This record gives sequence, C-alpha cells and structure tokens, in this order.
Amino acid sequence: MIKRITIPDILQPVSHYCHVVEARGIIWISGLVGMKHDGTIPDNTVEQFEIAMDDFNTCLIAAGGKFSHVTKVRVFLTDINDRSLINPKRIKYFGEHKPASTLVEVSGLVDPRMKVEIEAEAVVC
Repeated sequence: MIKRITIPDILQPVSHYCHVVEARGIIWISGLVGMKHDGTIPDNTVEQFEIAMDDFNTCLIAAGGKFSHVTKVRVFLTDINDRSLINPKRIKYFGEHKPASTLVEVSGLVDPRMKVEIEAEAVVC
C-alpha cells in the first residue's frame, strides 16, 4: 500500500506532487524550501533552512517517521559557501543519527529568492 500525503499547514506543492510518500516503511520527502505557509521568504539562508527543516519534520511525523529514521538527504544551495552556515542546524536536527548526504550548488530554485532546498528518504523499521 502506498500512502501519499499532502500536508495542509505547509507550503503547498507548486506542481503535480505530494509532500511525502510512504510505502512499506520507506518514506520519501519531496524537496522542501524556506518559504513560509503565508508565502513569505526570509532573506537569510539559515532562516530558510530552519523553515524547510521544520516542514521536513512535519512530513516525517505525518508518515510515521522521525529524524533518526532518515537514511539519505540531498541539500541544494544557491551558494555553496552557505554550507558552513547551515551545518550547525543539520547537527541540531539529526544529532548522532548521521544520514548519507549529498550537497549540491545549483544556479537557482523555483523562486529566485530561495536559497536552499532539502529532500530525503527515511526507513521506519
């Protein structure tokens, strides 16, 4: 059984997808960005990352997961130099549960004000 979840209290998908999919204990989280539900976007990369990670946590919970279940993370930054700014926040969220990870600099995201996007997979055992 595949469960597709769209979370009403976070930024709604901008295309034809849902926020999170769960099947047989595997969770896939779509790319999340630093835009608040009301459409505002902070100028600061760290604040954007915190919004994305709070939404990430909401998606995990909705699918029956938590940060310790995350197995793979992909972070997209419009400025690779911001990695050192968001890394302390990554440590805060994941703690000792280090997922496999990819960090990529991209030329842009869906809105030119956006600086960071994160997507992930998790496994609930």
